[in-house]
Amino acid sequence: MTFWTKIAGFILRNRYLVLTTIVIITALLLTQSKYVRFSYTEANLLPENHEANIQYNKFLEIFGEEGNLIILGIKDSTFYSLDKFNSWNKLARELDSAPEVEFTVSISDIKKLKADRKKRKFVVDPLFEKEPTKQEEIDQIKIQLFEKLPFYENILFNNEGTIQTAIYLKKDIVNKPERAQFIEETLIPAIEKFKAENNLDVKVSGMPYIRTLNSKNISEEMGIFVLGALFITAIIFFFFFRSFRATFITLLVVIVGVMWAYGFIGLLRYELTVLTALIPPLIIVIGVPNAVFLINKYQQEVKKHGNQAKSLQRVISKIGNATLMTNITTASGFATFVFVKSKLLREFGILASINIISIFILALLIIPILYSFMPLPQKKHLNHLEKRWMENVVDWMERMVRKQRIYIYITTVVIIILSMIGLYQIRVSGSLIEDMPKGKQFYKDIKFFESEFGGIMPLEILIDTKKEKGVMKLSTLKKMEKLNETIETFPELSKPISVNNLVKYSKQAYYNGNPKYYQLPTSQEKSYIFAYTKNSNSNSGMLKNFVDSTGRYARITTFMKDIGTDKMDIIQDRLNAVIQKQFKGDKFSVSMTGKALVFLKGTNYLIKNLVISLSLAILLISIFMAWMFRSPQMILISLIPNMLPLLITAGLMGFFDIPIKPSTILVFSIAFGISVDDTIHFLAKYRQELLANNWKIKPAVYAALKETGVSMFYTSIVLFFGFLVFTISSFGGTIALGGLVSVTLLLAMVSNLLLLPSLLLSFERKIANQKVLKETNFKIFPPKEKK
Repeated sequence: MTFWTKIAGFILRNRYLVLTTIVIITALLLTQSKYVRFSYTEANLLPENHEANIQYNKFLEIFGEEGNLIILGIKDSTFYSLDKFNSWNKLARELDSAPEVEFTVSISDIKKLKADRKKRKFVVDPLFEKEPTKQEEIDQIKIQLFEKLPFYENILFNNEGTIQTAIYLKKDIVNKPERAQFIEETLIPAIEKFKAENNLDVKVSGMPYIRTLNSKNISEEMGIFVLGALFITAIIFFFFFRSFRATFITLLVVIVGVMWAYGFIGLLRYELTVLTALIPPLIIVIGVPNAVFLINKYQQEVKKHGNQAKSLQRVISKIGNATLMTNITTASGFATFVFVKSKLLREFGILASINIISIFILALLIIPILYSFMPLPQKKHLNHLEKRWMENVVDWMERMVRKQRIYIYITTVVIIILSMIGLYQIRVSGSLIEDMPKGKQFYKDIKFFESEFGGIMPLEILIDTKKEKGVMKLSTLKKMEKLNETIETFPELSKPISVNNLVKYSKQAYYNGNPKYYQLPTSQEKSYIFAYTKNSNSNSGMLKNFVDSTGRYARITTFMKDIGTDKMDIIQDRLNAVIQKQFKGDKFSVSMTGKALVFLKGTNYLIKNLVISLSLAILLISIFMAWMFRSPQMILISLIPNMLPLLITAGLMGFFDIPIKPSTILVFSIAFGISVDDTIHFLAKYRQELLANNWKIKPAVYAALKETGVSMFYTSIVLFFGFLVFTISSFGGTIALGGLVSVTLLLAMVSNLLLLPSLLLSFERKIANQKVLKETNFKIFPPKEKK
């Protein structure tokens, strides 16, 4: 009695115990699902000890969280009417009073810096003290703002007339649920009320706002994906099997699998990210093919001999090992992410591999047990096994392999050449917002602020002068000014904000507010202007935003547009050249950082790790094939049909301008991990037929093609439409992922049913090794049994 025969006997004899155990485990895992939380931080694709993370964490230690800014914008000529102008300032005051807000900066908060000649110090006066009651007052405020206060340009207004209000959240809630609560329950209702009362279109942006709405979108889509995957796979399954019973059992298996998936996410205390949110629908899509193989085998056995007990025992003993191997290889493909240093990918790999093995166990246990309680399938439920159109498809494949192998090879070579051309056109993108839903209002608002103010993603330059009060040296300020001038030459970056803006404003104030003096002081002016600064407290509040308390560190803040890694590399190179020239020697230490830059570097890091994880997956499959066949030629023959679809996919990405980015980077690992299942099923059946046909390759290949062709066709169609569900997403990366994986798996099916058998026949003399097969103890399928 074989191991799998014993397993089959145990499952069917103890079916009540097995079902009770599944119910208990499901209940326990459901109690853990309450710990499932959406991530409130940006995905950090880099390991903690990466240089980019070290620099970013150092910046946070000195200046605190830089992603705490929400901005409101209006571009409307009617804004400067009395009622609308006062309503705008009232909105800012309301938001400023919220406990989650540190402070707001609006037109009503503008302070004019003035020189007090008697006390030799600077003082601040409000732009206006009382709420305007006449239109003339607002007209005067407008003149002051746009003609006399260049310090606030690009902070509160631009020269096109667009007005901003800046809302700075308390830094300790930026990465906590309170942030989302404030935005959804306080900010959005207040803005909607303002828009309705004033008939003004308010644009809203800033990283806290974008992240909150993005997370909400992900949570909504997660439910759609799960329901969509269940619906589409159920329809396809019923179309093939024409059995409500088989469809119900399959749906029950995958629904329990989804419950387990949520339970494992909660149990491991992982947060839901763009990647981990894909796990539940992924389990549905991968779980259904398991059911296809098991139910198809059960119905084949029932049709052969009509004995239910023998049919169920053979389903487990004959398909169990083959399905286990295919699920292990799929799980292994995902498990290779465990060796990647990126926390985001590692968590995805762990969850995916655990849940793939779990869905296999659930299918192997639930399907035979439930069928054991039911009567034998009726004849109409077995008719699909003799569908003429399906037989025609399999016959066509056999004819192609028998007589048209040369055309298969020519087509393969042409496809490889075209794919290589496309491969060299692939670009890399590391944008934080590229995948965000283009149709959503918050994405349109991002584009508004990009066109009006140069971007919303902060890029920080940290300058360490290595001595206390080193920032306020005129020589240091002049070096920073050169860097500021370089930043202003880039259309992809906004005007920079730094201590220089404040120093220039001080000089302007010293010269009675004349805007033509908004510039750095000369060496002669420095001593008496800075003397005024030392005597006043008016600048201290503003200064702490740009310089640390010791005066050693300074920051230059600019905002980036939605740019990819190529443009960012050019910008970095030019800025680094200026930094090297201006801050040469060991007297200064200058670094560029910020969430957007860390994300860009994370994308490049991921690409390197993709190569590593995919190489590991290929190595694992090669080891498995070597163990199974003890033949180097078989390793090559088994890998070619699975590498070809990946190459085609890479070519399609190049031709259709779908960039490599964190969301699409998984395509290759997912597709390879799943597509290799077909290869294992085919080769395992081929090996069994070799033994049955006295090591004659041709009859073994044709028999394997006929027997596995139907199941492989069914599973590939289910997988194709299952992954196609992801294309209903509003996220560009998820759409690309779904479409590309669907196409890749369909190509993998064709490759495994045409190219693989063709290669086996073409190289039959080199791989027909009876001695090796006799010495191989490992059997994925047991020897063929009689009816």
